[in-house]
Amino acid sequence: MTIVAELADAGKRLDRFLAQSMPDTSRARIQEWIRDGRVRVGSGPAKASAKLKGGEVISVSPVPAKLLRAAPENIPLDILHEDDDLVAINKPAGMVVHAGAGCSEGTLVNALLHHFGKLSSVGGNLRPGIVHRLDRFTSGVILAAKHDAAHRALARQFQSRKVRKTYRALVQGNPAAHAGHGRTVEVEGVRWLRLEMPIARDRRARVRMAARRRGRMAQTDLRVLRSTERFSLVELRIATGRTHQIRVHMSAIGHPVVGDRLYGAARVPAVKTPSERFYLHAREIRFHQPSSGEILTVAAPLGSDFTELTRELGL
Repeated sequence: MTIVAELADAGKRLDRFLAQSMPDTSRARIQEWIRDGRVRVGSGPAKASAKLKGGEVISVSPVPAKLLRAAPENIPLDILHEDDDLVAINKPAGMVVHAGAGCSEGTLVNALLHHFGKLSSVGGNLRPGIVHRLDRFTSGVILAAKHDAAHRALARQFQSRKVRKTYRALVQGNPAAHAGHGRTVEVEGVRWLRLEMPIARDRRARVRMAARRRGRMAQTDLRVLRSTERFSLVELRIATGRTHQIRVHMSAIGHPVVGDRLYGAARVPAVKTPSERFYLHAREIRFHQPSSGEILTVAAPLGSDFTELTRELGL
């Protein structure tokens, strides 16, 4: 796993920062990983008490590299873009990005290793090439780096918020009817509702995040594309990349993503949807190509299940 410290994180202890960034992991466990050498800051070893300066690229390997290594698997991939530095994939909903607890096969990493062989090593043996992540049931565009220089260049862009990520989601209700939750901004001639709410671990359930005053600031821009009385198709852009950010923000304003039971979405009557599927799609990503500096925009088409449900909901 690769985590980039932001300038706002300057002065924080490394172990505290990682505990905030990894809500499913206790601080004691993180300190154990640091002692075992499974956490590196840049190319060097790490200390739990080290104070961050902001901008550091931190690599975390929860499982000792010598004990586990991702293996290639012949899994089909929808390749949206490929060059000498990186590849962009349209990840299907249900595919896990990398191995973790209870999942060691069938991941995006397994598929990438089969199709491309060598990938960047910054993320360790379990996460080669992985610069950023998508939740298992979030579909859409995700980038993977082919070598370490490209990985670090992309990570710096994410850290400095130079990467623009645009999502589509089906949500309950009509957020436009409750604009008091944020403020209206105009970006490139388009009006958005801007949500600015800190996000932190939910004190009652470790698998959840929550909008909490003492969390890390998160910004989501939202606009309604189409709506009915009960549902809306929305477009979202995120300036930060907090865990479950869009899902938390939409739940916090009373419009959870359709199918997202973890964050309070109700069942959709008379519509057959997979029990764990929620309808959030990473539609587009815009960034600078690591070698040339050219601005690249890569778009991922919506899956058939997403478009079919959109029609069934009258959108």
